[in-house]
Amino acid sequence: MREVFGSFNPADHAEEARERWGDTDAYRQSVERTARYDREQWLRIRAEEEQITMQLASAMARGVPPASAAAMDLVEQHRLHISRWFYDCDHAIHRGLGELYIADPRFARHYDRVSPGLAAYIRDAIAANADRAAAPGQSES
Repeated sequence: MREVFGSFNPADHAEEARERWGDTDAYRQSVERTARYDREQWLRIRAEEEQITMQLASAMARGVPPASAAAMDLVEQHRLHISRWFYDCDHAIHRGLGELYIADPRFARHYDRVSPGLAAYIRDAIAANADRAAAPGQSES
């Protein structure tokens, strides 16, 4: 895990996660899925997450509005990444994650270290994407 996450150790946060979300289906699904991952899968997960984050940082740096189709498509990739590897992440759950990225200083630091303001940009793009998905004629995935 050190090879995948560096100085961040997910085990250090396991108890907090269990206390906060342990009674949710998403938490149970994530625990079940991640228990099966080997080193190569964790490296792939990390690489995918970093790629999405860097694409979002690049979009923000280029002045792409968070409510643009381009930014919303990137956060949709983020949502699908979570759904593929951790738990079924619908747009409502994803919107809550976006808010967490601002409310929890640890998440905000994670994204803002990549580029100042990135946590808020991602939150805003997630909210816009959730609104897009809820618009008439759109289907929730």
